[in-house]
Amino acid sequence: MPTSVRTLLRVLFIAALFGAFWLALMPIEPVIKLFSWQDKVEHALLFAGLATLGIAAWPQRASVLAAGLLAYGAAMEVAQSTTAYRVGDPLDWLADAVGLLVLLPFVLRRKTGAG
Repeated sequence: MPTSVRTLLRVLFIAALFGAFWLALMPIEPVIKLFSWQDKVEHALLFAGLATLGIAAWPQRASVLAAGLLAYGAAMEVAQSTTAYRVGDPLDWLADAVGLLVLLPFVLRRKTGAG
């Protein structure tokens, strides 16, 4: 992959991290709930997207990326718990971890030396 594309992906990943954190700390309007675990699915999809973008930007760093995103998700929940209008939820962090499962094949391939 050309260096310019890799650089763009890295900038987009970092911007996505800042954007997601900022949105996580904003007051939220009531949303139409389509099913009971909708919030958890949204968390999993967000972190799957972040993981996918991150692995495209740093393909040799899947383990570090996974650990960093887990810490990021935990920090997000702690930060939400300090606001008067959001709630930090350990189940949200667990949903973040589920979203990170998209990284598992990359982590396993790296550990076995394949690819």
